[in-house]
Amino acid sequence: MREAVPQRSGGLPRMAHDADALRPETVALDALIKATVAKVRAQSEPSLPDAMLFMGNWHQAVPAMVIQDPVLEPVDKLVWMVIMLHARETGGRTAFPDYDTIAAKTNVSSTSTVSRAIAILRLTRWLTLCARVRQKSGRFTGNVYSLHDEPLPLVDALYLDEAYMAFVTQSQEHHHARVRRVAQAVLESLDKDIQEGESLGRKESTIERRLQAAQQLSDSSGNHSKSGRYFTFHAATIGKLKNSSEASASAQSVQDQNSKAEAKEHYSSRCSSHYKKTTTTTTTQNTNHEEKTFSESNPSVPSVTERALIYPPRLSENQKHLADRYLAMIDLDDRQLVLDELQGRLESEQKGMKPVYDELRFLHSLCKAAQQGEFVPNLGIKVAEARHDRVLHVPPPENEEQKSKAAEERARNQAYGREQLAKLRASLNMDK
Repeated sequence: MREAVPQRSGGLPRMAHDADALRPETVALDALIKATVAKVRAQSEPSLPDAMLFMGNWHQAVPAMVIQDPVLEPVDKLVWMVIMLHARETGGRTAFPDYDTIAAKTNVSSTSTVSRAIAILRLTRWLTLCARVRQKSGRFTGNVYSLHDEPLPLVDALYLDEAYMAFVTQSQEHHHARVRRVAQAVLESLDKDIQEGESLGRKESTIERRLQAAQQLSDSSGNHSKSGRYFTFHAATIGKLKNSSEASASAQSVQDQNSKAEAKEHYSSRCSSHYKKTTTTTTTQNTNHEEKTFSESNPSVPSVTERALIYPPRLSENQKHLADRYLAMIDLDDRQLVLDELQGRLESEQKGMKPVYDELRFLHSLCKAAQQGEFVPNLGIKVAEARHDRVLHVPPPENEEQKSKAAEERARNQAYGREQLAKLRASLNMDK
């Protein structure tokens, strides 16, 4: 601890003379420094860190959770702050700043970096795409975003952003590796909730979510519990995400060093008397081993091309994507049976049964029963039979000969009708 008060060349302590020439703020600051020094001297522990004083005015507040978020990188946090400042300057309801404006204010040279940051903010639910606005003609006008002071609960994000789960799923194929890793981490956290028996559509306590996040941040410097979570992510998932990011950064650093070494060797050979034409090839290391950390955790999750399931019409697109996470628990042969049972239970509401308020919770109970071998189809039998009957009673497509015969028959009927109409008009003297 640095406790000594700086001395002037004359041996007098600083501020001991010509205090009249100083600002009152400086005199007050000197008094605060002396009080801090006295407080430090009175402390019994000699290993405490250096003290610090903030000089200046307190400015616009930024949520501490944004600064401390263990998933967001500095550029992501900076983009969030710029969007927040833009909204605050214009009263909270304003046009979303374009990528060039964000890049200029964050001192980021590439708008693709801004695009990546916005994608990660949406994945982590700090930012929500609430609507896509189109004119009556169908022309796309713009998007409506909502910025949050903490990540939204899943159920709120699904309500406000109808395409959230589709966006998370599609982000697994994003061109940037970090967006892919974050999307996979989001899905892995959802799968972990399912494995622990949690309902994805449950209402989360705001106080509990904040306490869990604060606990995760306080334990981040040590051996944090694998059972904790930080809003969207489980602690174990955050650990994997950090390890994969560090591995990627290390690989990039090695690649940059190799490139510099090759460039230096190329330059020295070019400056020698025996010049040789040298070609430098830079190889980009594949980071598939990082992505397998997430993708292999639940290999049974069906892809879009694998599933040909028929979902209850009542399920939204977000619910269908979440239903796939539940259905991954059970065998392929049981998945359509479970969906039919859900549809049969929803149809039974019209016959007086109690309404199903949480379709995903009911689906989860069916999947757990199927996983334990206790599932017996009941209400879904009629749903499957009705679908089978609709397939059987679909009229076959007409061939060209049948179409021509039908056209001739219609022409004869029309001619006969016109003839009878003419006779009727003549009998009533309507033509005169």
